[in-house]
Amino acid sequence: MGASGPRRGPGPPDGGWGWAVLGACFVITGFAYGFPKAVSVFFRALMRDFGAGYSDTAWVSSIMLAMLYGTGPVSSILVTRFGCRPVMLVGGLLASAGMILASFATRLLELYLTAGVLTGLGLALNFQPSLIMLGLYFERRRPLANGLAAAGSPVFLSALSPLGQQLLEHFGWRGGFLLLGGLLLNCCACGAVMRPPPGPGPRPRRDSAGDAPGEAEEEAPSSGRTRRRLLDVTVCADRAFAVYAVTKFLMALGLFVPAILLVNYAKDAGVPDSEAAFLLSIVGFVDIVARPACGALAGLARLRPHVAYLFSLALMANGLTDLSSARARTYGALVAFCIAFGLSYGMVGALQFEVLMAAVGAPRFPSALGLVLLLEAVAVLIGPPSAGRLVDALKNYEIIFYLAGSEVALAGIFMAVATNCCLRRPKDGPPSPGTEGGAGDGEEAEAEVDSDLPPAGTEEPSGLEAVEVLSLGAGPSQPEVKVEPGLDS
Repeated sequence: MGASGPRRGPGPPDGGWGWAVLGACFVITGFAYGFPKAVSVFFRALMRDFGAGYSDTAWVSSIMLAMLYGTGPVSSILVTRFGCRPVMLVGGLLASAGMILASFATRLLELYLTAGVLTGLGLALNFQPSLIMLGLYFERRRPLANGLAAAGSPVFLSALSPLGQQLLEHFGWRGGFLLLGGLLLNCCACGAVMRPPPGPGPRPRRDSAGDAPGEAEEEAPSSGRTRRRLLDVTVCADRAFAVYAVTKFLMALGLFVPAILLVNYAKDAGVPDSEAAFLLSIVGFVDIVARPACGALAGLARLRPHVAYLFSLALMANGLTDLSSARARTYGALVAFCIAFGLSYGMVGALQFEVLMAAVGAPRFPSALGLVLLLEAVAVLIGPPSAGRLVDALKNYEIIFYLAGSEVALAGIFMAVATNCCLRRPKDGPPSPGTEGGAGDGEEAEAEVDSDLPPAGTEEPSGLEAVEVLSLGAGPSQPEVKVEPGLDS
């Protein structure tokens, strides 16, 4: 498809079929983040039928989230080997089969294996490839595209929870699981949309399935054959990636804790049950508006080069919101907290993957995303459960808000300081092509290679020799060779 506007050269279309891909990413993101939380409406029925406690039943959602985050490297390897579209089609079938099989479960262990492991794996095989394909279709409008896709999370969470309650009342939890399994087949339809971008461009080679996996390939120097890395672990040596990974780990320790404990915290403060449940809806509504708005803001020409600082600002705002609202006891104060929390939470959700794409670049993004999701899974398994144990031991929510806010604010401070001190180029001396604009600009440097380079098999000239190659027509009678400033000898 043609791009919706003039383009300066080959590359992502920034429109055309990309809008269909964006719509599919919206749906996939909504299922991936909203489905594990929406399943919680069935917990009371499961506790009654299986005679289990709340903590045992809640492991269904925990296992689903752990599979979503923890199988990131596996998803990266499969995408590199088979392409985005086949992986997403299989993932949609697995997610649907997990919920359908869970409707026949007779023990909690069977629910753990079906709704937890199988459905979680299917959602993971849809979520990561959709982000990879979104990066292949958008470059100039990528921040806006990421923000719109991320808005699927609050939209689907607001829709799936009431839907699950209606299914529970009319069909029971078994019928509800069966119908939700059929609903997850829409992931297959979204996967079918993910065809590779048309036209020439600096994209990876397509595999036998016809999909562009988005992973870097290297050519063997002796045989000339292409050798593809299934998981590029060398991205861990990238300073920009290391800074982002540490920030994401600190962020995940405390970012989700206030939202998980908010309703019980409000009830403990004397707020009626119906009004306490409405607080989460306020967070969701603000989040829906904040994500696309922040994506559009990050796409502005003046702000896009500083998206890492904008991300750190959102983290610090979220942490300070938790710290300042730890003593909130009235319903008005809790509503104000929900508005501020939803705004900063939406900004973080809209910017987190844009920062990673800008840091490592499109060729290494699949591997980087898989490793980051694995690290986030570890943090999610540490942060919220530890907060719950502290609440049980101390019977005090105030210290939990202080702890969670400190962790998120520390992540924002670390991101800003590390970006300024470790990733900023020195002003003296010309920047090297590989570091200009960050680690993600290596593709632009490769795209600007002159077309008059010597044929393959010859030794690559350096500095002054390159200028001599370009001026062979002048002959040896011209002793002076004008060297452009900035060329290294």
